[in-house]
Amino acid sequence: MRKTFVLVIWALFLVPWSALARDMKPVKIGMITTLSTKAGYLGEEIRDGFQLAIDMEGGRLGGIPLELLIGDDGRSPEKGRQIAQRFIKRDRAQILTGIVFSNVAMAVVPGVVRRGIFYLSPNAGPSRLAGRDCHENFFNVSWQNDSLSEVIGQYATNQGYKKVYLIAPNYLAGKDNIAGFKRYYRGQIAGEVYTTLGQADYAAEIAALRAARPDAVYFFLPGGMGINFLKQYAQAGLQGVIPLLGPAATDERLLQAVGPAAVGVINSSQWSAEFDNPANRAFVAAFEKKYGRTPTLFASQGYDTARLIGSALAAVHGDLSDRDGFRAALEKADFASVRGSFRFGPNHFPIQDFYVRKVVATEDGAVRNRLLGKVFSGHQDAYAAECRR
Repeated sequence: MRKTFVLVIWALFLVPWSALARDMKPVKIGMITTLSTKAGYLGEEIRDGFQLAIDMEGGRLGGIPLELLIGDDGRSPEKGRQIAQRFIKRDRAQILTGIVFSNVAMAVVPGVVRRGIFYLSPNAGPSRLAGRDCHENFFNVSWQNDSLSEVIGQYATNQGYKKVYLIAPNYLAGKDNIAGFKRYYRGQIAGEVYTTLGQADYAAEIAALRAARPDAVYFFLPGGMGINFLKQYAQAGLQGVIPLLGPAATDERLLQAVGPAAVGVINSSQWSAEFDNPANRAFVAAFEKKYGRTPTLFASQGYDTARLIGSALAAVHGDLSDRDGFRAALEKADFASVRGSFRFGPNHFPIQDFYVRKVVATEDGAVRNRLLGKVFSGHQDAYAAECRR
């Protein structure tokens, strides 16, 4: 009798809501990401992870129908700004997401959130948006730029490296990452070089670092820059001679492009395809089935971003006019993250665990990341205290 009563009560609530969800207009989400240039695969991974979450719900997130709009920023801040304006003014997008590079994020995000639009970053996490320029409508679902390099800095300290050479592109994320490494590294800096964003030839930098005779080399060179650097480093005969350390430096797509030249690289991450939790097992299996490749860190971040949005849409029944309710649901982060535990700090950046991985050659001839161990537990970024909303 009691079971029948419960089912009737559920029917009273679920049937009208299901009918309402079927009839409601789709929520529009605008994704601005980098799909062209040699860094284009980063945006592809974020897009594919995000789309997978939608597909797994039959075109919905949190039970709410939605329409995903996608624009290629070409790694250009101005183009990113133009796409954002089009999404907001013409297409009436209610949520924006997708940006890979921090300089594009700084050109787009402040103007978006000031207009009352929510922006959820699946990758870019510049220090200003974590600190003095934080905003109640901005959420980062990956990491603050410094964090992955802080992990590498701590790892280098733990390994007892006395002299480390640093190389990164001359833009906001490059400087954030170098700052992160220095914050936790206790040895000597053998050299510090900033290259041009998008640079392809590293012969001069490799010659300089060889002359400096460091114990290890830290490099932050995302996308195609990292592919070129790793190949040229091995061609110069330095692979296995001077250890290479990098933040998220060797994702699975990059390993396919670089191959054995990446073996031995130590890299940091908050996620691994090897994590044995239900959400991650489902994500990895579905991604490999749909796309025929192992997901990357960036794909996991796109997927988690979509899942987070779904949890908040469900909480407000798709009613984004309830901004306070939607924001509170995002802050609650009531979703099963593929990285395991997930929670936001006061600046809307994650507080989470971080790990180091090592690139190894496997018996089947592949080149893969293998977990070495955890470096930080419940780690918070260095800028949260500067956030005053």
